Amino acid sequence: MFVDSVTIRARGGSGGAGVSSFLRRKGLPKGRPNGGSGGAGGNVVLVADSQVPTLLRYDRHPDWKAPSGTHGEGDLRHGRQGHDLRLPVPLGTVVKDKDGRVVADLVEDGQEFVVARGGKGGKGNAAFVSPARKAPTFAEQGEFGEEVEVRLELKLLADAALIGYPNAGKSTLIARVSAAKPKIADYPFTTLVPNLGVVSIGDREIVLADVPGLIEGAAAGKGLGHEFLRHTERARALVVLLDPSPLQVDSPARQLEVLLGELEQHDPTLAARERIVVVSKAELLDADAFDALGLDDDVMRISAMTGEGVDDLMYAIADLVDRVDLEEPQREGFILHRPLRADFTIRRDADEWIVEGIAAIRAVNLSDLTDPDAAEFVAKRLVGSGIVDGLIEAGAEPGDDVRIGSIVFTFDPDSVGGEEAFL
Repeated sequence: MFVDSVTIRARGGSGGAGVSSFLRRKGLPKGRPNGGSGGAGGNVVLVADSQVPTLLRYDRHPDWKAPSGTHGEGDLRHGRQGHDLRLPVPLGTVVKDKDGRVVADLVEDGQEFVVARGGKGGKGNAAFVSPARKAPTFAEQGEFGEEVEVRLELKLLADAALIGYPNAGKSTLIARVSAAKPKIADYPFTTLVPNLGVVSIGDREIVLADVPGLIEGAAAGKGLGHEFLRHTERARALVVLLDPSPLQVDSPARQLEVLLGELEQHDPTLAARERIVVVSKAELLDADAFDALGLDDDVMRISAMTGEGVDDLMYAIADLVDRVDLEEPQREGFILHRPLRADFTIRRDADEWIVEGIAAIRAVNLSDLTDPDAAEFVAKRLVGSGIVDGLIEAGAEPGDDVRIGSIVFTFDPDSVGGEEAFL
């Protein structure tokens, strides 16, 4: 089963919690802090793999979560980091975010993209020791991993794509010149999925893609071709097959006009791409009938059934691909380095202020906020991160309720106004 478009939900592993622990010895009534930190959660990573043919695995299993980190322990024992969850995808996989923006284009074997980041592990109380804080009694909780939904779309990597009406002979041709075994029958839309075939020509090899038949209106969603037009986008050259048989309603000249029009509507660069135009099923035409088609002189004719002209076509395709390679090398893939999310945002909701963002969550992400030492530390973080100033600028007044996650506290800027920033 060929699957070339899926939506997956990925979640990074959660970070393990730090622990508050003390080593108590004679002469140290408060004990020495020795709480270990939690391990970071694993990332969910997409990896381009030449051995993976389709996205079928992710159509059947759309939800993926990386392992979480483990919690810290006493005696400075830190938690283990969750390992990355590596998901292999076919070469040519395009990754789109929920807004439809392309964030990665994976075309090279081994190319990687972190689709969902794991959460940081929480620090144990030993990590908070400072000259002013000899025996901290608090630790951090681990952060939740990032949770995202992305669209994966496969665009086949081929040297040349065979373009034509349904039943124009594309599958018969690719079956004759390669080891591909597409379904072939004498009715429209035989090809329901793209086929790739590797063709050896002397000491050269080219990859041909047999794209399901296009009909007029395909670019606007008509017929089966619309779903597969994207598989022509990476092809370095196009081979347009025209069918002269009476089964086709349109003449070969009209077919050429329609096919180029559909490519133009889907992607204007496709219609301008280097191409070879071929009349298939030459066994149906004598020389006079071929001339009567009114096509340009450089149009080739072949018969995939008898083999007439097929070798000449393969050499012509190989030469064209070589020339295109020299003039316009294949575009490399890319990874879009996503901008960091805003540290925090502030909004008014009913009778309380809502503060959201990674800085806000980290500021209050301690194990016990009822601990006076922890409360003082949180106050410093709120000042140092700019959240207090942000609330004042937004119009918050003393006595207002402020919510960060599940925690609600009363805004009292005077009690933290003199604190120094904590980094």
